[in-house]
Amino acid sequence: MDLLHFDLISFIKAAGILGVSAIVFAESGLLVGFFLPGDSLLFTAGFLASQGWLPIIPLVLLSFLCAALGDSVGYAFGRRIGPTLFSREDSLMFSKKNVTRTQRYFEKYGARTIFIARFIPIVRTFAPILAGVGGMRYKIFIRYNVLGAGIWGAGIPFLGYFLGSVIPNIDRYLLPIIVGIILLSIIPPLISIIREHIKL
Repeated sequence: MDLLHFDLISFIKAAGILGVSAIVFAESGLLVGFFLPGDSLLFTAGFLASQGWLPIIPLVLLSFLCAALGDSVGYAFGRRIGPTLFSREDSLMFSKKNVTRTQRYFEKYGARTIFIARFIPIVRTFAPILAGVGGMRYKIFIRYNVLGAGIWGAGIPFLGYFLGSVIPNIDRYLLPIIVGIILLSIIPPLISIIREHIKL
């Protein structure tokens, strides 16, 4: 866990805001981004901003913009490829189970899935694509997209910045916080997987 912690901090310090923004963009709407650590990355970037490593306002603005643009690219991709998404064979970067799992969220929550998915790894990547495949009206999609991008893309870095500013020596607790964020983010997918196996 220490290695994960220091690698994340080292990456952000080396890549800066542009590197963070690129990961946020990829995780929000590109198929190759489903494995990226968006939640913990944004929180840690916000914390580093509180320590003077990054400017918080550009970080928040670019994270928000890249989250919104990433989802829009995913939506456009879904509109273009249509049903061919469902005929693809499983590969390292694609799994039909991930598509099916995201479909279930749409069946349960409808258009709100675009907002809810922001806080669920894997589903976060596939939700905008399936919204495009399903022909969701862009006016509805962009409303939930912008709302989710604001709370996730801007809110999580601000949370890291705020805690880093008000809690003395928070760097001592950063690793447990990051691990907690990772655990919280994987709970919903784990519950879905368990439910699928129970049904089987």
